[in-house]
Amino acid sequence: MEYKLSNGTVLTDEDIERLAEDIEKNGLPGKPGKFIIAPPGRPRLSEEELVTVAFKIPRSQRDKLDDVVDALGKKRSEFLRDALEAALERELAARSIA
Repeated sequence: MEYKLSNGTVLTDEDIERLAEDIEKNGLPGKPGKFIIAPPGRPRLSEEELVTVAFKIPRSQRDKLDDVVDALGKKRSEFLRDALEAALERELAARSIA
């Protein structure tokens, strides 16, 4: 089997086996470096301080929202943030406020 790398190089199963054997015998080239370990948890949404904005909607709208976000494979909050950003951009563009 052949595998195409992002730089265009094509490797076969034999190439990969040869590379693995060479690494097992000689180790990886270069000197060990420092590993940067990401902090646990989810990545930050923004470098800015996050605030909570809460509002009420009818249950039927919430149910429709949940159906849509489930179909899209998103979270409710992610969908609402994206929708808010799109609406704000449209309004600012319409008013030339940017």
